[in-house]
Amino acid sequence: MFELHEVLVTITEPIVTLIEFMALILITLATVKLFLQGLWLLIRGDADGDQRRSIWLEYGRWLVAGLSVQLAADILESAIYTSWDSIGQLAAIAVIRTFLNYFLEKDIAEIRERQQRVRERRESKTADNTLEVR
Repeated sequence: MFELHEVLVTITEPIVTLIEFMALILITLATVKLFLQGLWLLIRGDADGDQRRSIWLEYGRWLVAGLSVQLAADILESAIYTSWDSIGQLAAIAVIRTFLNYFLEKDIAEIRERQQRVRERRESKTADNTLEVR
C-alpha cells in the first residue's frame, strides 16, 4: 500500500505544479491586459465609465477562472499530503480563495446589472428620440 502512495505522489506532484503554472499564466496575462487597457483608457478617456466597467468585468472573469484552477490544484494536492498540518493549510487556502471568488462573482454580477441598466436607458432614449422625430 505504501508503494501505491509513492506512485500517486510521484504522478500528482508534477500535475499540481502544471495546474498551478496554468493558473499563474491566466492571472498574469489577465493582469497585463488590464494594465495595458487601463493605461489606454487613461490616455483616451472614458466619459461615462462604461469601458472601465467592461474592462473590470472581463478581468474579474479571468481572476475567477484563475482562482478556480488554483483551487483544483489544491484539491489534488490534498489527496497526496495527508498530514493535518498540510490539510489545514490547504483548507485555509481553499476558504480564502472561495471568499475571494464569492466577492469577485458578486462584483461581476453588480457590474453586469449596472451595464444592463445603462443599455436599457440608452435604448429607451433612442426610442423616445425616434418617436419625437416622427
